[in-house]
Amino acid sequence: MGQSMLRHYSEHQEESFEDFTVRFVKFFDNVDDLFELQRGLNNAFGYDLVPSPSVIEAALKAARRVNDYPTAVRIFEGLKVKAGSEALYKQYLDELAPVKAQLGVETKEELGV
Repeated sequence: MGQSMLRHYSEHQEESFEDFTVRFVKFFDNVDDLFELQRGLNNAFGYDLVPSPSVIEAALKAARRVNDYPTAVRIFEGLKVKAGSEALYKQYLDELAPVKAQLGVETKEELGV
């Protein structure tokens, strides 16, 4: 018992925004069930950043692929909260407008809810 025990933890490097984006786009591109989609959304929105439009687009397409319209609407709700300002949220909506139209997804506000 005379030896001291040392724990060696692996060193974690900070993930860049670009790496985060690539990781989550790839994740959502491979989602094939609702549980995985919701788990991925929890993880992506759990970070202290606003996911890039390409991550949101991939998540919306995944929601369409698993045929879950309510989750697609909730993606925009989460985006609005993470954006933190109406101006930034509006920029995201403008950039995502073609995908929204293609997939037929409306925001909660557009649905009048």
